[in-house]
Amino acid sequence: MAVTSVRAEGVRVLAGRTLRAAGGAVAELAGGLGTAATAFGLLLLLAVTAVTAPLGVGMLLAPLALRALHALAGRERARLGRRGPEVIAPGPPPTRLRLALTDPTTRRELRWLLRHGTLGLLLGLLGVLLPLSAVRDTLFPLYWRFMPENLTATSFGYGVAHSWADAFAVCMLGIGSAAVILGLTPGMARLQADPGRRLLAAGPDTDLSLRVAELTATRAAALDAHATELRRIERALHDGTQNRLVSVTVLLGAARRQVARDPSRADEILERAQSAAEQALAELRTVSRSILPPVLDDRGLAGALSGLAAESPVPCRIDVDAPERCAASVEATAYFVVAEALTNVAKHSGADRATVAVRARGGRLTLTVTDDGRGGADSAGGSGLTGIRRRVAAHDGTLRLTSPAGGPTTLEVELPCGT
Repeated sequence: MAVTSVRAEGVRVLAGRTLRAAGGAVAELAGGLGTAATAFGLLLLLAVTAVTAPLGVGMLLAPLALRALHALAGRERARLGRRGPEVIAPGPPPTRLRLALTDPTTRRELRWLLRHGTLGLLLGLLGVLLPLSAVRDTLFPLYWRFMPENLTATSFGYGVAHSWADAFAVCMLGIGSAAVILGLTPGMARLQADPGRRLLAAGPDTDLSLRVAELTATRAAALDAHATELRRIERALHDGTQNRLVSVTVLLGAARRQVARDPSRADEILERAQSAAEQALAELRTVSRSILPPVLDDRGLAGALSGLAAESPVPCRIDVDAPERCAASVEATAYFVVAEALTNVAKHSGADRATVAVRARGGRLTLTVTDDGRGGADSAGGSGLTGIRRRVAAHDGTLRLTSPAGGPTTLEVELPCGT
């Protein structure tokens, strides 16, 4: 009986992972469809530019086409970076036609454009149409009797249902489409992203001065965040624990003087001293936990975030999918980000509920904190968001805040998992 339950649990876990992988792949294919459709249009523009170049019109269109190419390549790098490891951009490519024709970056971007505007477009269309056809055909027996006669029965454009047997045959096609989605879409997503990861990334001979400048700024942010954290700890110790300990010293001196005069009065003072000492110990424990929460070592990131959700004044749901542990500093930063975000939700949003989703994919840890509050949060203001931004920048991560007036507010943070 125990073996059966273990097998059933294993099947459920495997099914959940397969569904999540397929859902993520479909979302990635759909996201790639947007840049692929734009790439196809840009291919047509480049073709028109080449054909009309002898007439002089193409020479006028060439700078516009080059700028559009570089902008689209930047969009694709950002998209791929959100779904996996960061695609490091090379230095700024030239926009003058003569220099662009011999520039390695521009030529690599053109090769990517050709592949993404053709094969990437096809894969993106399949990633969008396959789920639609799977739903339509699987549910076909529920509505085929209400359809007009001679209407195509399947999503693939053939066959007309005349009986229940035909309707269930269409349903089998829908189930087959669902099986294709579960089995093939992860590979399709990788195939769609592969040209971008190979051709849009900086090559070994590329000038990485921009990347060096970015890392220099990141290092400065890390030092700034470290200094800010030290000041916070110093203030907490000075304003809280130190004052409590001074109070304990004063009360012990007063109790010592009262022993000979009024022992009952001395007992009362000693009780106050004990209470102050306990408060000082509690504050010291709180400060030490804020440096590196021990719950991360004891229960991992999922358990630590569950503890934060349980203590949050706003009802909060935690969804963690991080099969592997990240570096301790990264997990501590993730814990701080969620703790600060939930504090901001409770203080400023007026939300009824919040959701924290954590995903570890492709060497990156993604945190998404969403609430249904009033919105209007400003990423440039507020000490809480500034602290989050500094901590994230110290790990070379990214932060995005979406908070329209009326809500909802979504804070998305990406961190490299580290080693």
